[in-house]
Amino acid sequence: MNSVLYPICAAVSCVAFFYRIRILRFDRSPAQWALCGNFLLSAVIFTVSTPSVWVATSAAVGVVNFSGLFTQVLAMCLAGCQQLVLLHLTYERDVAWRKARLRITGIGLVVSTMVALFVFATHASELPTNYALTTAQFYPAYLSIYIAAYLWNQIDVCILCWRHARVSPRPWLRRGLRLVALTLPSSLVYAGCRVADIVAAQFGISGETWEPLVPFALLVGIVGKTIGWTLPDWGRYITTVQEWLSHRRLHYELAPLHRQITAHVPDPVLELDPDDDLRTRLYRMVVEMRDAQWALRLWMTPNAVAAARREGEALRLRGDDLLAFVEAQQLKSAIEAKSHGVPPMDHSVMPRLAEPPDLAAELTFQRKIAQRFRQSPLTTVAVAGSAPTAAPQDEN
Repeated sequence: MNSVLYPICAAVSCVAFFYRIRILRFDRSPAQWALCGNFLLSAVIFTVSTPSVWVATSAAVGVVNFSGLFTQVLAMCLAGCQQLVLLHLTYERDVAWRKARLRITGIGLVVSTMVALFVFATHASELPTNYALTTAQFYPAYLSIYIAAYLWNQIDVCILCWRHARVSPRPWLRRGLRLVALTLPSSLVYAGCRVADIVAAQFGISGETWEPLVPFALLVGIVGKTIGWTLPDWGRYITTVQEWLSHRRLHYELAPLHRQITAHVPDPVLELDPDDDLRTRLYRMVVEMRDAQWALRLWMTPNAVAAARREGEALRLRGDDLLAFVEAQQLKSAIEAKSHGVPPMDHSVMPRLAEPPDLAAELTFQRKIAQRFRQSPLTTVAVAGSAPTAAPQDEN
């Protein structure tokens, strides 16, 4: 299993490294260097952890199971890189280095202790697939120090992620950091398996039963962290696609209303350039509908407005939903009256009941009008209110 999952983890980290390193051309801040180091170390760790590479690396160095010590030391350095990234994102450079100094010192002490314990250990053969199980049985102190430091670093990274996510002004950075923090359970699963190895070994029990969980936990963690760390770079493309889809949907929903209104008041309609983007077309569509709505006020009457408001209130509509319903009914009654040849007359009716503050709010409100215009039938009262009042006949 390690021969399959670890190369996948290495490939994911390698792709992230080459994707991220291009940013160093114009941004060589400590945070960027540390993030590139994070991906590079991760790629090396999982490459060397692959059983065939593990054996070759130890043989090249001439130390049995050197790959085990090497990868675990790099795991400590990787955690340090992540902490450097988060500290430099949250604090000024001087403050960040001051806060990082204690963490770097702690990692150095852990690494020194691990190296010392490894040197005094005796390894008879290479253990590319059960190195942790063997060290848990014969060298529990070594593995205990590593797991304790690993767990502390992962919790610290999670806390730093949540802390900066609360104050970051960049939405995709916030989402990415939260995703990194949410990989903590996978780290807990990995650490829990290793703690279980140590405890079980003291009773002569092997941890092979839960060992298959380890590579899967590492895979989930590395993929989640890689996505989280790179999300601020490519997340904006998701926003672009979402906006395009949203604009496309709005255009589809508003186009029928635009056609019906401007068919009776065509003067506001302008010919747009074929190269104009969808946002520009939506903006022009809203302007043209509002201009046409203003022109149709001459066929709107107070009776139609009052009838529409009463009907909307009877439907328990409130706020913008009620205003959109009333405006839709006003438009319907005005179009109906104009179609039947009712002469225009200024009834001092305000055709616009809502004043959205920006284009996004305006589009949302126009969408509600379009829905009400399409769904709500024209009321008899509203039509009657739009027609001129007939003169009473002389009974004589």
